[in-house]
Parts: sequence; C-alpha cells; structure tokens
Amino acid sequence: MRYAFVSTLLLASMLLAACGSPATPAPGPGSDQPTATTASEPVASEITVAGSTSVQPLAEVLAEAYMGAHPEIRITVQGGGSSVGVKSAAEGTVDIGTASREVKDEELAEFPDLQAFIIARDGIAIVVHPDVPLEALTKDQVKGIYEGSITMWSEVGGPDAAIVVVGREEGSGTRGAFGSLIMDDEEFAMVGTAILQPSNGAVRTTVSTTPNSIGFISFGYLDGSVKAVAIDGAEATVENALSGEYPVVRPFNMLTIGEPSGAVKDWLDFILSEDGQAIVADEGYLAVQ
Repeated sequence: MRYAFVSTLLLASMLLAACGSPATPAPGPGSDQPTATTASEPVASEITVAGSTSVQPLAEVLAEAYMGAHPEIRITVQGGGSSVGVKSAAEGTVDIGTASREVKDEELAEFPDLQAFIIARDGIAIVVHPDVPLEALTKDQVKGIYEGSITMWSEVGGPDAAIVVVGREEGSGTRGAFGSLIMDDEEFAMVGTAILQPSNGAVRTTVSTTPNSIGFISFGYLDGSVKAVAIDGAEATVENALSGEYPVVRPFNMLTIGEPSGAVKDWLDFILSEDGQAIVADEGYLAVQ
C-alpha cells in the first residue's frame, strides 16, 4: 500500500508539472538554438539552374548576391552546355536554363512556350599561347585556321610552326556563337585535328600549356595565362565590345518555360535591376540595362 501511495503521488506530480508549467520560451535572435519558421515568414524555396559553362560563373555570383539578401532561397547552378540548358528548361527539369548564344529557330519551334531573357552580353576572345609572337588576326584568318585552310603560323605573319587548334565540343554555346560570328554558319566543321574541350576553363588551360596553340574563350575567363589577340584591329576589351568595335560578341540568356513567377521571377528581376547589372559589369561582362 505504501509503494502504491508513493507511486500515485509521483504520477500526480508529473501530471501537474506537465499541465501547469509554463512553456519553454522560444529562442531569441541571439540564441544558439534554431528559430522555428512561423506562418509570417516566407517559405523556403530552391531555384535550379543548368546550362552554359560560360554563363555559369556569372550566374553563381548573381546567385550569391541574391541569396545574401534572401537567405530563405537556395539557388543551385550547374553547367552542361547551352543545348543542355535549352532542353532542361523546356522539359522542366530545371527552373532556369542558360545559353550563351541565340536561341535557335528550331528550338523555338519545338518549344513555343520557351521564354528567353538576355541578362548580359559577352565577348569571345581569340587567345593564343603567350609565346606566339602575334598581336592581331582578322576574322577571315581565324576562320581559315579553324576550317583547316591555314595550318602554319607563318601564313598569318607568325613563326614557321604548325598551328595547334583548340576548340569546344558540339552543343557548346561558345562554339555555336563562334560558328555564327566567325565561321558564317552556326554549324561548322572544325578542323579534324582540333583538340576539343568541354569548357572555357579547359580551353584556357590547354592553350596556356600548349606551345603554338590557339583557342576561343569567354571574356570572363581571360587572365594572364593566355594572350588575347585583336580581331580586325580591335582589341578584346569590354570597352570595344560595348562600342561595337570588337566584332565577336554574343548574348547570355536565361530561359524559362512560360512566364516566370515566384522566386524565379524575383531573381530575374534582381539580375536585370541596377544592382544586378552592376554585378554583371563588375564581373567583366556587358550590362544590358
């Protein structure tokens, strides 16, 4: 009986404590404990982006800036190539596709709801190994090199050495824009001995480490490891691209199916705002607003 009485008292005390004790206060702003999401707070959302490896580094910087002001939003950016960006956006496997070229007529015909937003423009620099003693080429000379009718540097005023051609794989937006702007046809047959690389960074690395080589990369990838040559007398600078003097310039597109909404629209609005376009310019690209 004594043990039963004690047990009853303990049970009653526990019930009283559970019912009558005040709730533990929610952690304040300075607490180390996580703060629960309340109904008044925005719902967490993720934006997925894939496509052009040329657009990727700029998109990543724009994503970081936006997420800094909107911690409830997560933006993930991947590459894959411009054709992947178009297809991924059209099929809805990502929220935004990216392409570093014009959207093709056949793509618009196949995906009539595809919407393209030009967020920046970018120059394509023709780069050579730093030891190649040339400062300029013409568009026709570059075209001849990539179609294989010019094979020696001596044919364009350089040394008596064979030209090592470095290019991009099919499906690359940079290759597509190069084909349209330099080769007079978006689909072109690159010289059969060309070293094909999957990204701007890989082209830059190959040219910087391969004597007598030539390649083409986005302005955003230019650094001291390669030498950009002038084209038709115009140096590969942002100023010359803005003025129209430099002739090899292409758009950076973000693509959605239908009109964007919610967080996707808000991020695109930020990118095209004064603050977003300032980031575009700071990263070495051409603002469009």
